[in-house]
Amino acid sequence: MHDTEVEVLIVAGCSPEIIAHCVAVSTMALSIADRVRFPIDCNLVRRGGLFHDIGRSRTQGIGHAIAGAELAKNLGFPDALIHIIERHIGAGITAGEAERLGLPKKDYLPLTAEEKIVSYADNLHSGVRVMLFS
Repeated sequence: MHDTEVEVLIVAGCSPEIIAHCVAVSTMALSIADRVRFPIDCNLVRRGGLFHDIGRSRTQGIGHAIAGAELAKNLGFPDALIHIIERHIGAGITAGEAERLGLPKKDYLPLTAEEKIVSYADNLHSGVRVMLFS
């Protein structure tokens, strides 16, 4: 990871545990992207993994994705990166589910390959520990 990018997480107020998780997710997401047999923006995957939980600097609830997307907008992140941050929660949440969870009513479903890879890599982690598929 680039030190300046990790510094963004520190300045945003992310804990060392969240930063370690984000680095682990970014590393796994890149590993997954390397195995895909069609064009992938690996830099976007790397950055998406690194910044996917930046909103946890504001809240630990499911709303961290919305908080993170807002923070990313304020930091001038590109739309593709903002979408990864906003859509990584719960492996995808429909508008109806979002409304029941108290989120703004819209779909939070990963759409692009990059969004899906980061979401999947995140779901395979608990902190920095890789969850086994069983």
